[in-house]
Amino acid sequence: MIEDINKINNEVQSFNSSSLDEIENFRISFLGKKGKITLLFNNFKLVPVAEKKEFGSQLNILKNNALNKVKELKSSLAEISSAPKSNTDFTIPGQPNDIGSRHPITIIRDRIINIFSHIGFSISEGPEIEDDWHNFTALNFPEEHPARDMQDTFFINEDIALRTHTSSVQVRVMEKNQPPIRAISPGRVYRNEAISARAHCFFHQVEGLYIDKGVSFADMKQTLMYFTKAMFGNETKIRLRPSYFPFTEPSAEVDVSCTICKSKGCNVCKYSGWLEIMGCGMVDPNVLENCKIDPDLYSGYAFGMGVERIAQLIYEVNDLRLYSENDLRFLKQFSSDSF
Repeated sequence: MIEDINKINNEVQSFNSSSLDEIENFRISFLGKKGKITLLFNNFKLVPVAEKKEFGSQLNILKNNALNKVKELKSSLAEISSAPKSNTDFTIPGQPNDIGSRHPITIIRDRIINIFSHIGFSISEGPEIEDDWHNFTALNFPEEHPARDMQDTFFINEDIALRTHTSSVQVRVMEKNQPPIRAISPGRVYRNEAISARAHCFFHQVEGLYIDKGVSFADMKQTLMYFTKAMFGNETKIRLRPSYFPFTEPSAEVDVSCTICKSKGCNVCKYSGWLEIMGCGMVDPNVLENCKIDPDLYSGYAFGMGVERIAQLIYEVNDLRLYSENDLRFLKQFSSDSF
């Protein structure tokens, strides 16, 4: 008889359902007038006297277990039915999320930073609203110097303006650090120019600076050769043309062989086979003195490039306005690009 109780108890413990009809059928099957547990109570009189106490105790435990099982399952159903119903249709097929795209200027800027980081250049940043000293005077732009006319400036007052180049960051780096200095300065700059396909009132630059003992023009050329090959491919060639910048002497413009026509001549390179990408030169001794660095002991080179210009050559997008108009049709083209 005890074995019958244990068997039925296992059935009770293993039963589970979320259907009210099934729970009611379970109650009737075990606790109804002809239920399994009720029949055991009816057969109690047949149990030997010596076993009645244990049998009765186990039978009461079985009955309580069955009653508690019914109560618990019905309580769970009541909680589910009283819960607020969701308007969500979980049978609707899922809609894929649109994958965002990185801006082409961000892609090219990060690629430039990554290339120079591999050869020891750290990143330096500075304010976009700059004073005259850091933006002009310290860089060998004296007052009334005609070189200031090279850059149309957004002046806030007589001494404060939106920076026209990230060279101002290089001045701050030289003021706060003693050589050796090896840093690049990425950032946004502003110039008071009419917006067109070839010009904009704001754009992005990455400028580089290296100062140490014995730094030569040849060191600069080797660095720029490394950069152009890493950016445009191993077949890329460079040439340096004499130029003028107030803060470097000697100064040069850097051209790369046209990667589109392989230097054969095309509309992009104006059939010259070369494309201009940046300016560079040896840091003028006056700039070093302005930043409290001894020009007799140290020398250095600097270079600067427009990120939009590099992006134009990589992506062949010749309208600068597209980079700032937030046209999703344009930006989505770069969703799979990476550096």
